[in-house]
Amino acid sequence: MNGNQGKADDLQDRLVDFAVGIINLAARMPKTPPGRHVAGQILRSGTSPAPNYGEARAAESQPDFVHKLRVSLKELNETAIWLQIIKRSGMIGPEVLADLIEENGQLSRILTSSIKTTSKRSSLRTTNDKWKMTLCKPQV
Repeated sequence: MNGNQGKADDLQDRLVDFAVGIINLAARMPKTPPGRHVAGQILRSGTSPAPNYGEARAAESQPDFVHKLRVSLKELNETAIWLQIIKRSGMIGPEVLADLIEENGQLSRILTSSIKTTSKRSSLRTTNDKWKMTLCKPQV
C-alpha cells in the first residue's frame, strides 16, 4: 500500500468515527421538539462526509474528486454550526461536544488542504498541457 492510499484510508476511518460520534450525540439529544429537530439535522450533515469522501475516492476525474471533497467539506461546515447551536443552547454539555468540535475542525482543515492541493495540481497540469500543445503545433 502506498503512502497516499494509507492516508486516504486513515482519513476515511476518521470520517466514519466522526459519523459514529454524531450518531451517539444525536441519541443523547433531548426528546423535545427542538431536540428532535436539531438531532435530525446534525445526523444528516454529520454522517454524510464519510460516504461522500468514499465517493470522492472513486471519482471519475479530478474535477469530480474535488467536487465531492467540497460536498464533504460543506457538510462538515454545516455540522460545525449545529454543534455550536447545541453548545450554546445547553442541550448537551460542552464537555461532551469538545472532542466532536475539535475533530470537525481538524477534518475540515484536512479536506480544505486536499482540495487546494488537488486544484493546484490540476491547474499545473492544464498549464503544462497548454504549453505542450503550443510546442507541438505544426509549423506552416
